Amino acid sequence: MKETAFGLLIPFAGTAAGAACVFGMKSALGQGVQKALSGFAAGVMMAASIWSLLIPAMEQCAPMGRWAFLPAFVGFWLGVLFLLLLDHLIPHLHRNAKRAEGPKSKLARTTMMVLAVTLHNIPEGMAVGVVYAGLVSGSAEITAGAAMALALGIAIQNFPEGAIISMPLHAEGAGKGKAFCYGVLSGAVEPVFGFLTVLAAGLIVPPMPYLLSFAAGAMLYVVVEELIPDLAAGEHSHVGVLLFALGFTIMMALDVALG
Repeated sequence: MKETAFGLLIPFAGTAAGAACVFGMKSALGQGVQKALSGFAAGVMMAASIWSLLIPAMEQCAPMGRWAFLPAFVGFWLGVLFLLLLDHLIPHLHRNAKRAEGPKSKLARTTMMVLAVTLHNIPEGMAVGVVYAGLVSGSAEITAGAAMALALGIAIQNFPEGAIISMPLHAEGAGKGKAFCYGVLSGAVEPVFGFLTVLAAGLIVPPMPYLLSFAAGAMLYVVVEELIPDLAAGEHSHVGVLLFALGFTIMMALDVALG
């Protein structure tokens, strides 16, 4: 159980480390740097969705023959629709966006920016939780190495996310301590959702392929809805693409090497 708790906290540590950049950097992140960080995060999330979630989901359904794709197909779409629902129910403001999404709210701009990142950290926490739930149960053919690879991959991509929250908040006038706290809080949802998922391992294992693909669909929704548009807008788009490729290959290598 200690190994599981440690694994669930690794992604959160990545967010906190990224948010701590606000103490060591004097100016806001440039557009090129932001695109690079977003591209890297998108690459890691896409690779994790494929190698750590979708492929294992289909492998577990191999006895179904040509229908082995069905649980992954259904779970993936449920994950996409789940994030779509949250996008419409929770007021939030994406970085560089002028208008907030979701229901009308009088929340402060900084609060809605944090909610945007927190909202999209939910599927990452679920992904790590589902994998460790399968590891704890011992019946989902998930190795400790594969679980650690996913936790490390999410932590790596959380580092730039933490910086992307804390640095702009400080540039807009928030104190360094407050900006750091907001950055850390944006990632606190991950270990919470991960821990709740592991606690429910007994209920989760039977539909494990559905839940693995559910997390994959939710994460890819984030990549396509938010991160990729950020990469394509304005200048330095090639920087984001190159870092996307780097993040993708690093996560792919981690999963294969440790899994």
